[in-house]
Amino acid sequence: MESGEWLPRLTVATIIERDGQFLLVEEYADGEELVYNQPAGHLDEHETLAAAAIRETLEETAWEVEVNAIVGVYYWTHPKGHTFVRTCFAGMALYYHPNQPLDDGIQRTVWLTRNEIAALGPKLRSPMVLRCIDDYLAGNRYPLELFSYL
Repeated sequence: MESGEWLPRLTVATIIERDGQFLLVEEYADGEELVYNQPAGHLDEHETLAAAAIRETLEETAWEVEVNAIVGVYYWTHPKGHTFVRTCFAGMALYYHPNQPLDDGIQRTVWLTRNEIAALGPKLRSPMVLRCIDDYLAGNRYPLELFSYL
């Protein structure tokens, strides 16, 4: 990356809890390492953050969800140098599409408790995974109207 070309990656993620377990994906990070992450991805052009979170969750897990709050906005720089700005949403699972193929790189979806997720340690895609869950469990909820689209 040349000087002056720094571009943070704008991403979204969802926290979907059901019966004390959280929806995660097991995926290949950069096509190499098998890791665990919330359903997450990049914002598409002309898409709201909430719409991106709903779309990414469906594409990665085959779960239709609704989002009802923002858990937080997170800034993290990967050791390889890429910076991510993640908006994490809380939501509810509505409907599962068992025959829908998952995005490339996604191996499977899993439902895990907070302690099971914490035990994964270095197998988490980033420190944002557990931080988002902990913030969710601490009650962090901000209205979707926090963002203004002009």
